[in-house]
Amino acid sequence: MDIYDKINELYDKRRKVELGGGDEKIQKQRDKGKMTARERIDYLLDERSFVELNPFIEHRVTDFGMNGKDVPGEGVVTGYGTVNGRPIYLFAQDFTVYGGALGEMHGRKIAAVMDLAAKNGTPFIGLNDSGGARIQEGVASLDGYGHVFYRNSIYSGVIPQISVIMGPCAGGAVYSPAITDFVVMVEETSQMFITGPKVIETVTGESISSEDLGGAGVHNSKSGNAHLKAKNEEEALDQVKQLIEYLPQNQNEKTPKLDSGEKEAFREDITDLIPFDAVRPYDVRTIINEVVDDDSFFEIHPDFAKNVVVGFARINGESVGLVCNQPKYLAGGLDIDSSDKASRFIRFCDSFNIPIITFEDVTGFFPGVKQEHGGIIRHGAKILYAYSEATVPKITVITRKAYGGAYVALNSKSIGADLVFAWPNAEIAVMGPDGAANIIFAKEIKESDHPEETRQHKINEYREKFANPYVAAGLGMVDDVIDPRETRIKLTQSLEMLKNKQEDRPNKKHGNIPL
Repeated sequence: MDIYDKINELYDKRRKVELGGGDEKIQKQRDKGKMTARERIDYLLDERSFVELNPFIEHRVTDFGMNGKDVPGEGVVTGYGTVNGRPIYLFAQDFTVYGGALGEMHGRKIAAVMDLAAKNGTPFIGLNDSGGARIQEGVASLDGYGHVFYRNSIYSGVIPQISVIMGPCAGGAVYSPAITDFVVMVEETSQMFITGPKVIETVTGESISSEDLGGAGVHNSKSGNAHLKAKNEEEALDQVKQLIEYLPQNQNEKTPKLDSGEKEAFREDITDLIPFDAVRPYDVRTIINEVVDDDSFFEIHPDFAKNVVVGFARINGESVGLVCNQPKYLAGGLDIDSSDKASRFIRFCDSFNIPIITFEDVTGFFPGVKQEHGGIIRHGAKILYAYSEATVPKITVITRKAYGGAYVALNSKSIGADLVFAWPNAEIAVMGPDGAANIIFAKEIKESDHPEETRQHKINEYREKFANPYVAAGLGMVDDVIDPRETRIKLTQSLEMLKNKQEDRPNKKHGNIPL
């Protein structure tokens, strides 16, 4: 046997690994509307950029009929490549090989590529498609999960981590995506749950389908466990490509600046978008799209807690994070879910040097027994904590209402905002004029010969004295009252002025956010 025989042997082994579970199982995967692990990698990465790692790794189990059993690639493909020219590391579980079940070496293979991603300060993407733990390996498979979970945790805030759920993800497997920064799901073909429908029916008697229990719609709209959903796998991977454009490589870098194109900075039409009447709803996305670079707004969690809108955009080519009240839903008030949604997004932006811009139009924290008993105090406190802890540039624009504790929570000067702007129609007060007048002047209104007339007079009096931006501006709580049409100009100037911001916090191991 000469060197060429050895080379041929190498290519034979490589072809066997690349074939995965074989032609029949590959066809079954495609019949479900799913790509194979390698097809997903090829679609996501730039052409011919993928470099595979550890293709020949093998399990070492001898029990339960596994002795001598071939598990090509250990059921997962790992490696690195580029997305739009930027390096990333990734894994893709191969459902054609033992259902993508995770065993000891499968887990260690993923852990190894995660370590490389962290050492090189490079985003990490996981393409999940697995039936769960490989039960033939017993506790060793659980140890494999542990190695992955640990790295998800310690590399959080070090490199961006994105999970794409492209098939089943059950039991302990769901906790890896849950620790990552963003989770993308595919409608109809991906599910996440701790216990499946059969177990639930056995234990509780409840009957439910896999899709209704843990499908993309459920986790995007109800649980909030997923951030984005797609109609098919190609769309899901396209979303990942788009998302990466707004993110830096790691916590020590900033997102690359892009060409913003031409956009008129003075926005004449913006004054027509917000009703002067403080109780009339409007869609805050119309304001966002007027202010940011054209077609640059990329919403995160669009179907969850709709009373708050969060997402990435660009202003003059620079990546920013947006946190905005949405008056179309619950009058833009803050409840349990929206508090969690906003806090998580704020902390991500702060971890990766992305400036945070807040558009504020808030009546307060949402009232009700369900909210109080559900822990609105604890959940609402997360927003205060997240903004206070953040050291990136933080800018607030008060577009209409800013009442009570919610005003303080949404990046007020007192909790660390660098700049706060208000539109001239803004109302900044402990509560709305109607409620305030009813409390402060209750006796006068009651004893008046014309109670309703007196009440209206007192409402107007309160509005003139307190519910305007000039009182707050006079106290230094608002840096400037601005023409709404100049909002983009002011934000562009502010971001430029704050681009070298440095801010320290007391030296400590870490804080204790009210989880």
